[in-house]
Amino acid sequence: MAKRAKKKTKKAHLEAGEAARAFSEADFARARRALMRRDPKLAAVIKRVGRCELAEGRTHDPFASLVRVIMGQQLSGKAADTIHGRLVALVKESGGVTPKSIRALEATAMRGAGVSSQKIRYLYDLADHVSDGRLDLHSLDGHPDEEVIAKITAVKGLGRWSAEMFLMFRLNRPDILPVGDLGIVKGMQRLFDMKRRPSAKTMTRLAEPWRPYRSIASWYVWRA
Repeated sequence: MAKRAKKKTKKAHLEAGEAARAFSEADFARARRALMRRDPKLAAVIKRVGRCELAEGRTHDPFASLVRVIMGQQLSGKAADTIHGRLVALVKESGGVTPKSIRALEATAMRGAGVSSQKIRYLYDLADHVSDGRLDLHSLDGHPDEEVIAKITAVKGLGRWSAEMFLMFRLNRPDILPVGDLGIVKGMQRLFDMKRRPSAKTMTRLAEPWRPYRSIASWYVWRA
């Protein structure tokens, strides 16, 4: 019994360590193979889509990544891209999307670009948190998922969904299942041929075979 418990503890520590590091291209390839073996429905999507592109988010600046997350809240992808593009254009000559350039922007200029008053407050609060050191985005690598979520959600307007997007796309954490994301909800509904949109509990149950690669599976579900 003691030997079995020790083995389980060792496995838990290994999984926790893997969850707290970014995935390499080889890791993504291994994850795809494992998911295809475990889930025939998902395997069909993986074959059709090909390589997982989550790793590309790793190259983006973390502050700019969170700004993009804020801009994407409650908007369609096309509308979010348009408004985000206008915001980027406003700070282009000021060194790009940085805490300093965002804080220096007048609220009227951002509203003119289509940014809502609420999101302007969120952007200012994010810039303040990063500028004064309350949120050190470059030190989040290696911290457990829930700890990263706690640090990010301390910023106004950044909830669990925002933190999960950061974990998946910027930190490349492998086992995130964003059950509050409408794209994931619709994707799983289609993947499993359900008449109604699944609840968070149902999604978690259906995604159990995907552990510890639920981030990679979710990326493919978006494309289902």
